[in-house]
Amino acid sequence: MSFDRTSPFLQRLENRIDLRTIPFSERGSRLMLFRLNNHFAVRLAERWFKRAPHISAYRRRPPLVEKWFFTDGEGRPLPVETVTYPHKVECFTPAGRFTIAFFDAETLLVALPPGRTGMTFQAHLDEGHTDRRGGVLRLTGRVRRNLVYTTNARLTRNEIRSLGPELQELHVGFEARPGDALLLHITPRLGFNRWVPRPDGVIEEAARQWHEWFAAAPPVAEPLRDSYYYAWWIMRSGLISSRFYTTREAMMPSKVHYVGVWQWDAYFHALAYRHVDMKLAKDQIRILLDHQQEDGMIPDAVHDEGVVTRLSFPVEAEVTKPPLIAWTAWKLYEQDHDREFLDEIYEPIVRWNSWWFTHNDEDGNGLCEYHHPFSSGLDDSPLWDEGMPVESPDLNTYLCLQLEALAKIARAIGEREDAERWAVQADEIAGRMVRVMWDEASGYFWALHRGRRIHVRTPFNLFPLLTGRLPKRIADRLVAHLTNPEEFWTRYPVPTVARNDPRYDPLTMWRGPTWINVNYLLVEGLRRTGYGDVARALRDRTLALVGRHRDIYEYYHPETGDKPPKAAPTFGWSAALFIELAIEASRCR
Repeated sequence: MSFDRTSPFLQRLENRIDLRTIPFSERGSRLMLFRLNNHFAVRLAERWFKRAPHISAYRRRPPLVEKWFFTDGEGRPLPVETVTYPHKVECFTPAGRFTIAFFDAETLLVALPPGRTGMTFQAHLDEGHTDRRGGVLRLTGRVRRNLVYTTNARLTRNEIRSLGPELQELHVGFEARPGDALLLHITPRLGFNRWVPRPDGVIEEAARQWHEWFAAAPPVAEPLRDSYYYAWWIMRSGLISSRFYTTREAMMPSKVHYVGVWQWDAYFHALAYRHVDMKLAKDQIRILLDHQQEDGMIPDAVHDEGVVTRLSFPVEAEVTKPPLIAWTAWKLYEQDHDREFLDEIYEPIVRWNSWWFTHNDEDGNGLCEYHHPFSSGLDDSPLWDEGMPVESPDLNTYLCLQLEALAKIARAIGEREDAERWAVQADEIAGRMVRVMWDEASGYFWALHRGRRIHVRTPFNLFPLLTGRLPKRIADRLVAHLTNPEEFWTRYPVPTVARNDPRYDPLTMWRGPTWINVNYLLVEGLRRTGYGDVARALRDRTLALVGRHRDIYEYYHPETGDKPPKAAPTFGWSAALFIELAIEASRCR
């Protein structure tokens, strides 16, 4: 069977990768191929803190390779039309078809059309030299990168010219036979890949791997499949291989916008991976525990050169992410009943749980606070506008869920006394939220800043619903807010600030847009609290929201369903939780 030509999954995703905002990439790779008009660029999903220490400087870094044109036999740039698939990019020019595929995570292979053609590109590197089969360009200094090009076609031209500091221009001409190719190897390593394979074998192997990935996913209803398999493409192409501090194969939230492994995101990514590769799912948890601090804290994020545990903006404080690790681990266990995994992670999670209660309860009332806005995952929410720390209903809901999951884990591994203690503490924190945060007059749980209520209405004021421990009269009030069209029940719910709140801004991250993870958590909370019809309605609206787009975004406009200007493309947890909801919806039909 030729997967390249016959796989229904690959054919379904034809041209879904647009090469403008959605790059061609591969499992484990840091390379991202983009197209602008008739030329291509290769960006690297790397931070390079040694060159630019600002946390998001990588977004402004120019491509390593840009202005990459295919040329005719005289070196003139050719117009190009592309057709994309998960495993290859076909580039049609007047001189013939060039096909680009991944040979490995660091190497692009370009299958050459027979005859006289060529290519030219610019590379942000500071030196280079040619040789009989291609050449080597390098970036030296504190950050080292190598670009090596090699061909088995006869070279008719091979020139590297310096255009200035850290900018080289390459011109190559070929006299190619059928089956000839060029390798473009981009690596920080000392060893180079210069063995040129047959293109048809590389393309077929790439097709096979992608086909098997899609085929392993549980089936879903036909109306969901286009977006469903695209979501699975995001979940595989967004993986990076282990190196340096990145100790496990792990998923980036978005290779384009978020380079690293973020704690909160990793938990949601693990939920999807458990359907196709349980080890991969568990490694999304393990990579965070690999970097757990001595006091039990788990870092906010892990990247090649280190971890994020403290930030100086917008306030100076330690930074982490919401405690959903035990909740996630239990969902994995429910699928494969791997007690050994629970034994492996139990004590680190206990230390993590202890960190929250010993380091984040300033007033000693048994409810924890966020000390840095980013620790919430809700970076720019108006909940933080009055200052930090904030004693928030969402955080203490997560802690209740964590204690509940710890009780289940302890029971499964035979720690009965621990199980009883965690179960009691889960009930206690739920009751404490009702006594301290619940407001009978408004029907909200209010966040508190130094004992004062923060009067901004968000779905996080409703999150104690997730505990399944509220009196029905309180739960009914929360669901009434959720389903009120003037507050949260928009065309594409749930906005992250109520529509009738003066701070509602549907275009700005956590100040109004709809986020898929918020919806997923609310669907689960509604279901466990007995509001099945509302849960199904929210699930189906969420699936419709994601399914109306070609890409899957970080967040969405809650009224129009459009992509806000700054929402990241190819977003991991939106893809992962779309997968979760699509599987559930298909099984319930």
